Amino acid sequence: MSSSGSKRTRLERVAALELPRAHWRRLMEVLGHRQILGRGLFALGLAAVLCVLIRGWAPPFEFRRGEVPVRTIIARVSFEDPLATQRQRERILRQVRWVYQHDPQGLSAIRRQWGDLIRAVQEGWDWNDLEREHIFTTSSPNAPDLAQLQSDFEAFRLAVLGTPGAEELTKVVDEILTPYETHGLTLQPLQKEGEGHPNEIIVYPVGRPEKSRPVKIAHVWLPDQESLRAQVEKRLSVSPEVVRWLTEWVWDRLQRLGGTLRWDESATQQAQKDALERTGLIQVVWREGVVLAKAGHPLSDEQVRLLRLEHEAFLAERSWTDSLLRGVAVSLLLFVALMVCGAYLFFRKRKLLGNFRQLGVLAVLMAATASLMQTSSVDPWRAELLPLLVFAQVCAIAYGPELALLLCGVVSLAMGFGLGHPLTRMLVWLGASAAAIGQTGKIRTRSKLIYIGLTSGAAAAALSLLANILQSQPLREAVFWEASRTWLWAVAAGFLMSGILPFVEKAFGVLTDISLLELSDAAHPLLQELVRRAPSTYNHSITVGALAEAAADAIGARGLLARVGAYFHDIGKMLNPGYFTENQPPNEDHHASLAPTVSSLVIIAHVKDGADLARQHHLPEPIIDFICQHHGTTRVEYFYARAAEQSQSDPNGKNGNTVDESSYLYPGPKPQTKEACVLMLADAVEGASRSLVDPTPGRIQNLVQQITERRLEEGQFDESDLTLRELRMIEDSLAKSLIAIYHARIKYPEPKPA
Repeated sequence: MSSSGSKRTRLERVAALELPRAHWRRLMEVLGHRQILGRGLFALGLAAVLCVLIRGWAPPFEFRRGEVPVRTIIARVSFEDPLATQRQRERILRQVRWVYQHDPQGLSAIRRQWGDLIRAVQEGWDWNDLEREHIFTTSSPNAPDLAQLQSDFEAFRLAVLGTPGAEELTKVVDEILTPYETHGLTLQPLQKEGEGHPNEIIVYPVGRPEKSRPVKIAHVWLPDQESLRAQVEKRLSVSPEVVRWLTEWVWDRLQRLGGTLRWDESATQQAQKDALERTGLIQVVWREGVVLAKAGHPLSDEQVRLLRLEHEAFLAERSWTDSLLRGVAVSLLLFVALMVCGAYLFFRKRKLLGNFRQLGVLAVLMAATASLMQTSSVDPWRAELLPLLVFAQVCAIAYGPELALLLCGVVSLAMGFGLGHPLTRMLVWLGASAAAIGQTGKIRTRSKLIYIGLTSGAAAAALSLLANILQSQPLREAVFWEASRTWLWAVAAGFLMSGILPFVEKAFGVLTDISLLELSDAAHPLLQELVRRAPSTYNHSITVGALAEAAADAIGARGLLARVGAYFHDIGKMLNPGYFTENQPPNEDHHASLAPTVSSLVIIAHVKDGADLARQHHLPEPIIDFICQHHGTTRVEYFYARAAEQSQSDPNGKNGNTVDESSYLYPGPKPQTKEACVLMLADAVEGASRSLVDPTPGRIQNLVQQITERRLEEGQFDESDLTLRELRMIEDSLAKSLIAIYHARIKYPEPKPA
């Protein structure tokens, strides 16, 4: 009894009463936890990275070619049109005449050669003399053959000696060449189309630029031999042979000369510069408030270009505070979305939340997907759905459909902020992603991935049409083309996933049904070796596989995974098959001469041996987990009881307390998944059922119930997310399967002797 001095007063007792803390204070304490704070900072950093990738500080450009705006679009700011400015400059430069220098000496030399030819003919030179003196040439590409040329020369010689005579022929040549000596001559176009003045040039004699004068291009350009022939025929009425000879001779000399005009580049550039200076500042500017596009009319390429220029000018005029505030707002919204994903992980996948490495992989996947969507969203491709669908299927295979859908929602939200139209585009992206994710549960064939692309593409196309209707877009050809393009990208994602699926499985350590079906092949080297060395263990594994598959399917787990895990769970027994009961011949016990501790070590060793064999043969990690976890941390009951019995009968023992239980425990770990729990129970009940003398349904059910309750009491299911309801369903399934195996058969009457 307490003394009177230790009694507390009423006020002290009231003050000592602790009331429950407020919700906000408890929330602050939880958020202040180091692990929670670390994940929160991680989510905030990822939100900031996504904001940078999508340029979240800048409002997105929302207009596309062919889109019909629902309102008239007016320029928010004044902006320059560089293309129109360049066109204006080019228009001015096209009016500037290019400058050429003219050297007429070549044409004077041709006139002297013509005079020499006339005098030679008058002196009686014949064809052979002229050829020997090289007064003419036959190198012209269009020159007639030698016989033709000789015939034309004879007609020309007669014309020189007779009618029209040498003076008239010389006069014709002078009349043809004199204008070119004055203005200049070129046989090639002087400038490219659209450059310089189309009709005139500036010409000055060599070394005398002060004598420059404008000249029509038509007066200096001799385009071809036919133009020269027309000038000869216009001035001379003689036989065609004479015309042909004169034309051939003059054209050959002009071609060798190549013209008399040479472009003065520096003078031309100076003339262009002077023209621009005279015009003044050239800048085409669209003023604020001008109409850039009218409501109800599809946007053309030119309008989209102007709208983009206006958008860039608007961004340039925004203050840094506006950009900062928008960036912070986008980052915080993404942070909230990521925290929702974190809450899901906390309640459903806490191991993943505690693994920073896997969280980093998820962050890299999300950032890469956002970057690829941003890059591929440009016209005319607009393929942002392709990387999103690949990301959705990879996450569904690696982490499950629920988390995949959440992550696709976060990425879609981020890209809605980055590309504009967040509501309608998210509708299309999330709908297509959900259609793809919902079909990734059982991928048993490669073609399944193609069908996933087809169906998700159909969903995306339908949602694209609905989104356009929601945006008041008329159902035009462009809208249907956009829906078709969306479908094509979804199909492409299916083909791409079909190719990268093996790499996804290896990178994330997961197994699809395709890989599991390959592993379940009885021709697998390990299974073949198990059949050869320990056939009874192989039969046990096949039976356990059938039991485990049915039980796993009953609770909605992956039955195929449980079956394949059962096939390999006892492969370690093949190293010492004779030490396991199912492989021992009748009346032969290898453990009879061994101490219980040694026998226990041999039995327990099959777990480690099996894991080593699996790694040597490159079995996937999930299958190795089945090998390591199918006994959990249970006790080797037979040899532990045998050791306890020996200890009891040992006079030096102390009532059995000398038995070290740890020597008889499997190393574990405990089952981590529902499938591993199912395999543990299936393995235990299959082995125990063989010891039943009369396996009636009641005895089988009682056996299954006892084993299940024992494993539950031992805490073997504590590290998995198996529920009591699922445990009862597994128990029922195992009992039904064993009853079906051991059901009584009708004994057929033996045939009576004749």
